[in-house]
Amino acid sequence: MICIFNPEHDLCLANGTPHYMPPVSALRFAQQSASLMQILYPKAETCIPAAAVAALPSSQWAQIVPWGWNCVLKEQLQASGVPTALLPSDDDLCRWRQLQHRSMWLALQPDSRAVTSVSQVEALLAVHSQLVLKAPWSGSGRGIRWVTDGLNKLDVSWLEKVVRQQGCVIAEPRRQVAEEFALEYMVFADKLAFRGFSLFSSANGVYQGNLLLPDEAIRHRVHFTLAEQQALEDYLQAHLVGQYHGPLGIDYLHTTDGQNHLSELNLRHTMGMLAHAYLAQHPESQGTLFQPTKK
Repeated sequence: MICIFNPEHDLCLANGTPHYMPPVSALRFAQQSASLMQILYPKAETCIPAAAVAALPSSQWAQIVPWGWNCVLKEQLQASGVPTALLPSDDDLCRWRQLQHRSMWLALQPDSRAVTSVSQVEALLAVHSQLVLKAPWSGSGRGIRWVTDGLNKLDVSWLEKVVRQQGCVIAEPRRQVAEEFALEYMVFADKLAFRGFSLFSSANGVYQGNLLLPDEAIRHRVHFTLAEQQALEDYLQAHLVGQYHGPLGIDYLHTTDGQNHLSELNLRHTMGMLAHAYLAQHPESQGTLFQPTKK
């Protein structure tokens, strides 16, 4: 098994073209931190960034497991001689990218709206004085704007650009967040497999780290009931299983009023999965902060 660490995945999804060149900072992080994949796949023969695939002998191309699949990675692997049979089809990649569009999951986010105009945002601001505006494809804190009371010129320019490029913007009330947590899954051809919870923190949408706690401790801490989990899984079974297979992380906000709100779905590996696997391998680390992005 060859594991590929491509943390630039979300940026590639947002761009949507196979010849996109991610920023140097993202590629440098991939180069420096590719060994993180070994936490998830301890038996992997090799854990490398996508740029290093060309140097591998073809005898190692038996199974490829990336952080996330996108058309940029597929183009890189094909250019390195990896057989097409080991790669997802273009149709698969197109469908998975569309499933990652935030508008696909609004049924699970009753207070969120897909908007396409300034007037729609202003109408929401009349109800909620503070909004979070999100580009449908975005990650690592990019593509997110916080709006209070009204839109300024930069907000309007950003809104119009994202609508033009991605079809809409997702608007949701800004919440008073007490905790951020995630449910981690693997999606197979016919079922979901729950892998566990993760508890994490972020700053302005940028991941900071995970607090390493057992699943039931996290469930109790954020008051996430079995009924809530079952309702989520029933929806995913009906709308995702059969359309996608691979890792899935679902982020939630636990607010100061005791409510849980789905924040986003990530059809890829996540830092929470790393944290969960690390705790299983190092139970003595319980209660400590796991910060794989810090060097």
